[in-house]
Amino acid sequence: MEESQIWNRADPGRSTPCRETRDSSTQTDSKIQGHGPRLSKVNLFTLLSLWMELFPQEQTEEDGGNQLHGMGLVVVRESKVVGLHCSGAELHAGQAAIIQHGARLADCQLYFSRRPCATCLKMIINAGVSQISFWPGDPEISILKSTSMNNPSYCGPAHFISEEALLDAVAVEKLKSNSRPHICMLLQPLAPGLAQFVTETSRNCDFTERITDDDPKQNTEELFNRERMRCLKDFSRQFLVRKSQLHQEILKHMGLENFCVEPYFSSLRNNMRELVEVLAAVAAGVPQQHYGFYREESSVPLPPCHEDVPQEVARHCMIQARLLAYRTEDPKVGVGTVIWAKGQSAGCNGTGCLYLVGCGYNAYPAGSQYAEYPQMDAKQEDRQRRKYRYIIHAEQNALTFRTRDIKPDEPTMLFVTKCPCDECVPLIRGAGITHIYTSDQDRDKDKGDISYLRFGTLKNISKFIWQRSPSVSSAPAFHLANGCVGKHSRQTESESPSNKKLCTSMSCESPAVSRR
Repeated sequence: MEESQIWNRADPGRSTPCRETRDSSTQTDSKIQGHGPRLSKVNLFTLLSLWMELFPQEQTEEDGGNQLHGMGLVVVRESKVVGLHCSGAELHAGQAAIIQHGARLADCQLYFSRRPCATCLKMIINAGVSQISFWPGDPEISILKSTSMNNPSYCGPAHFISEEALLDAVAVEKLKSNSRPHICMLLQPLAPGLAQFVTETSRNCDFTERITDDDPKQNTEELFNRERMRCLKDFSRQFLVRKSQLHQEILKHMGLENFCVEPYFSSLRNNMRELVEVLAAVAAGVPQQHYGFYREESSVPLPPCHEDVPQEVARHCMIQARLLAYRTEDPKVGVGTVIWAKGQSAGCNGTGCLYLVGCGYNAYPAGSQYAEYPQMDAKQEDRQRRKYRYIIHAEQNALTFRTRDIKPDEPTMLFVTKCPCDECVPLIRGAGITHIYTSDQDRDKDKGDISYLRFGTLKNISKFIWQRSPSVSSAPAFHLANGCVGKHSRQTESESPSNKKLCTSMSCESPAVSRR
C-alpha cells in the first residue's frame, strides 16, 4: 500500500528510484552509456506500448457514444519483453495479457499506452504484477471523448465528464491506494543527441537505402521528411493532449496533481512530445510509398503454412524491431529482431492469430561489464580488438530469450532490420522459423569477420524482402534476380500510372479512430 502512494507523493521532477528507471545500460550491468545515444529501457517499453496501440486491425463501425480507447501493452519480466498486446474487438489489452499469461504475470512490469480502466486494473493487481506504468495522456475510459461529446468547444474545467469516466477514475484511485504493485507514470528525458541520432539513422537505414538504389534520382531525404511529418501529425493527434488546460484536468482526474504545477507540467509535456517525435522518425524509416515486403520466389515448393501476413502488419512488426535496435550495445550498428507466430485460430485480442515468440537486439553477453570486450569494427587492423566474436546478434537474443517454444505446425515469422549473417542463418533454420522479413542490402557480401553468403541458400523458408511493389513496375521491363524483381530494372514512380500506396491504420489524414 505504501508503494502505491508514491505515485501521488513523489517529487514529480524525479524518476522513482526503482531499478528499471535508474538503469542506463542495456544488456550489461554497466551504468556507462555506449558510443552513441541509446533509448533507456523505460522509454523503449513506453514507445513499444504506444506503437502496439496502433497495431493494424480490421476497421469496425465506430460507435459515436463509445468512450473507450484502444490500448497497447508491453509485458516485461527481468528486463526482457515477454508480451506485446493491444485491445481488440472484445478484449482490452489488459484482459488479453491476463488470458495469455495468467499467473505468469506475477512479478512482471506492465507498460500501458494509457491508464487502464478499473476492470483491467483489478485483474492485473490480482495477478501479482510488481509495477504498472502508463502514458499520461487521455485514459482508457476517455475523458477527452466525454467532454467533446457534451461540449465540442470545451476548453475549461471538466464539468462535462461523463458519469462512467468519473466512476472509473474513483475506482482506479481506490484500487491504486489499496494495492501492492507500484502504479506510476514513468517517463525519462531523452539522452542528449538521441532525437537527432534517431532521425539521421532512420533517414539512412537499409530500407531507405534500398529506395535510393532502385532510383538514384529519388530524393529520399525529402521522402523521409514527408513521411516523418505525416507520422508526427497522426501520432500527436493519437497520444498528445493539445490543450494544456485540458491536459491538467486529465492529470488531476488520474491522481497526478503534482504534475500540474510548473516546471513539472511543461517538462512532462516536453518529454511526451519528444518521445512521439522519436516514434515518428523510427516509423518513417520504413516508408509506405510503393514499397513493402514481397516473397522471394523459391525453386523448392513451400508448405501450405507459408502464407504471408498483410503488408501493414509486416511493416508494423518491422518498426517494432527498429525500436528495439535503439537499445543496442554495438558501437556502430543497431539491429533489432522480433519473432511472431501465427496460431490456429484468431483470438478476441487486437493481434488476432499472432502471438509474440521473442525479441532482441545486438548486445554483449548478459551480465558483462560494458567495455570489457573489444568494440572495434573491420577498420581495426588488429583482429583481436574487433567486436565480432563477442557481440550477441539480435536474432540470437530473440531465440535465446523466447517466451515460448516454436511449434512446427505454426508459421513463425522473424522480422529483422538487417540481412541475417552466416552466423545466424543455421540458428534460424534449426529453430524452425518459417518466414523471414528483412532487407537484403548486405546479401552475398563477405566483410571478413562477418559475412552474408548463406542467406541466399536458405531452403524451406519463405523470404520476404523489402522492395518496390511489383504493381508499380513495368511488366516488360523487369527481370528476376534471385527470384524477386531486379532492383536495377524497375521504373521510377513517375513512369508508372498504377502506383498504389500501402495502407496502415494511421495512413489516413482523418482523425485517428480508437479501437477496442
